[in-house]
Amino acid sequence: MKMFLFYIVQFTWGLPQNLVGLVLYMLMYKKSKHERFYGSFVTYINTSKPFGGVSFGIFIFVNSDKDDDWIRDTLIHEYGHTIQSLILGPLWFFVIALPSVVWCNLPTLIKYRKEKDISYYTLFCEGWANILGARFSGERFITDEHIKRGRFGKPFYGNTAQ
Repeated sequence: MKMFLFYIVQFTWGLPQNLVGLVLYMLMYKKSKHERFYGSFVTYINTSKPFGGVSFGIFIFVNSDKDDDWIRDTLIHEYGHTIQSLILGPLWFFVIALPSVVWCNLPTLIKYRKEKDISYYTLFCEGWANILGARFSGERFITDEHIKRGRFGKPFYGNTAQ
């Protein structure tokens, strides 16, 4: 029953982002590997381009050209964005997607994060995605970046030790 409600809310309240995700999923269906992750549909994209992951509602797209630990933690993080879609519905694009795309891709912000050693997860929507992803999947992060700086740039589990 919970999963039924999950899908109903995603495809009503979160319809716009799920339609985008569904179209991308269908376009990549035959040429990509897919799996499920806590009710979401994961598509692995084989690319050496600087792409990590993105989610549109229940559809998560991840770079398969990364190591397994990185992919696992990225799935947890992107699942957090899936939960944000559930919470925010049509506001998701403005509150989450737009700030996230700018924070991730704007060259001046990339340079700023690198020069000042600022975690990607310092941005409100990225740190919140980590918290929601871990909470609702029940999974624990295993990569250093998530453990040491995954909660808005601070240690995720209260300190740097698991």
